[in-house]
Amino acid sequence: MNNRQDKILFWGCFIALITTSYAFISRMILCGGQFKTDFGLDNVVVGELQGAGIWSFGVSIIIFSLFIDRIGYKVAMIYSFLSYLAYTGMAIAAYSCTHGVTGDALVAGQKHGYQLLYWGSIILGLGNGTVEAYANPIVSTMFNNDKVKWLNRLHAGWPAGLVMGGLCTIALANNTDWRINLGLILIPAITFFIILIGKAFPKSEREQAGVSYLTMLKELGVFGAFVGFGLVFAQLGQVFGWSQNVSWMLTGAVVVAFAVITKSFGRLLLAFLIIIMIPQATTELGTNGWITALMEDPMKAAGYNSAWVLVYTSAIMLILRFCAGPLAHKFSPIGLLATCSALAGLGILALSHTAHSGIGTIFAAATLFGVGITFFWPTILGLTSEQCPKGGALTLNAMGGIGMLAVGILGAPFLGYMQESSTTKQLQSSNPALYQQVTMKQNYLLGAYEAIDPAKTVVVTDAKSQADIQAATTAGKFSALGKMAMFPAFTFVCYLALILYFKTKGGYRAVQLPTGKRE
Repeated sequence: MNNRQDKILFWGCFIALITTSYAFISRMILCGGQFKTDFGLDNVVVGELQGAGIWSFGVSIIIFSLFIDRIGYKVAMIYSFLSYLAYTGMAIAAYSCTHGVTGDALVAGQKHGYQLLYWGSIILGLGNGTVEAYANPIVSTMFNNDKVKWLNRLHAGWPAGLVMGGLCTIALANNTDWRINLGLILIPAITFFIILIGKAFPKSEREQAGVSYLTMLKELGVFGAFVGFGLVFAQLGQVFGWSQNVSWMLTGAVVVAFAVITKSFGRLLLAFLIIIMIPQATTELGTNGWITALMEDPMKAAGYNSAWVLVYTSAIMLILRFCAGPLAHKFSPIGLLATCSALAGLGILALSHTAHSGIGTIFAAATLFGVGITFFWPTILGLTSEQCPKGGALTLNAMGGIGMLAVGILGAPFLGYMQESSTTKQLQSSNPALYQQVTMKQNYLLGAYEAIDPAKTVVVTDAKSQADIQAATTAGKFSALGKMAMFPAFTFVCYLALILYFKTKGGYRAVQLPTGKRE
């Protein structure tokens, strides 16, 4: 393909990524608002509906990566487009179930409409994951001499979709017909389909170089299979309610199959990057949601729509990701990631001291953090592709899938654990008797913890006790946020180790496959 064709393919993939993030954010906003009202959902069911579009996203990235080279990128692109059509159609049908009906018909309509939304969300998540599964290897193949630059530009499509979603939310703040909000997804979806359907898609860099499928599996190896598919089965176990023993058995079967077929532990460098990806993804995705919530309250108090927070933070990422190329060339991808880790850590520490600060101070600290996490995701994908090109779509996309699933299964619950633990310790210190009265013991994947029981706090009526609970909750939240700095601190040390490692090799260099070079 010539350069013009490459650029057209790139922009088609870019718009496809905009579609994923617009679909993601519009659905998340509606889940906590009009979906909850129209379908009579409680908070637990809302969480299940939100999760339906997230777990399927992470699972499909990894699963599709095993065979996407076999079915072809165009087939995957068509599937993703059809998933957006199916989701939109099911959502519109769900709207019709609850509008214009009353009484028993409304109750039945709410139940049927929820099922349409739930399964439509799963279809949407699978489509979103498929976009990542084909867009990443296409761009890394077309621009394999500058992968970090172009993968950062590609992933600028994600915050671009969030900006669009935020602006549409603000513009349609008083609109009750949410079919319009969701229907807007068809604009970027139809656009990327028109751009890409008539184009010839490249064979992957791995295929062009004559690297076998078995060699690709060997790059991921037993360790990558254990982490990646362990997270996949753990997530599916949570969704479908099977025991952890079943998840371990399924993971073990896949690991044994990888061991027999590949006889490879996997690339040691890739294994190290997988270890880094888990706390790095938790820093970016887990902490970012926490920080956005901190900024929303002062925005509302100042009389502004809280969606401006999303627009602001996403616009920073959108602009800066187009500047990643020169920075990666100057510092190397590893140096850029080390710098980002340091900035993210400093930003978290600054935010943890803003409990009683004004909106300006919070935005300043959030900006520091936002700049830090901007390059995390696409740069580690570029680093993986540059150092493990024989792994092709599998290692590249497994890294993204592992990051996303790890946040949901490990990172987010651990953040909640830290917040609850910090809160109960604060309350125990300030009011031991009240602590004994309102706390309860809980368990999660990584162990036991104590939490404040909402049911017990309801019966607390005196003003001082209520003030103590609120003060402990606020102090615990910010204390836990400060502890989150240990994650970027860990990744910073890891990247320093990689910098020293590559110095012993004569400096950082991307690995080039023999016949995969392009102009």
